[in-house]
Amino acid sequence: MNTKNKKKLSEKEIDNLVTAQADNNSAWEKPIRVRRGKKASVSLPAELATRAAFLAQLHRTKNMEEWLTHVIQERIELEEAAFMGVKQDLTTKAG
Repeated sequence: MNTKNKKKLSEKEIDNLVTAQADNNSAWEKPIRVRRGKKASVSLPAELATRAAFLAQLHRTKNMEEWLTHVIQERIELEEAAFMGVKQDLTTKAG
């Protein structure tokens, strides 16, 4: 497909294009290798770990680590959104 034509393709058109090119190795880029980052370790006070383990069970997650990861990801997204909002407000007020 010509990259100069920046036509927005529908999902069905993309599916058809991928299916048509699936066996054509020259249509694909080299594979990208991704390595999983090293895990970090965080210490929690025993009482907090006990409470987290209880909530992980309550939410029916496989283990406390999975539940904590989910909670931390949600909190980081909230904090980043709040930060971007404040940053945007400051930029608007300064301009």
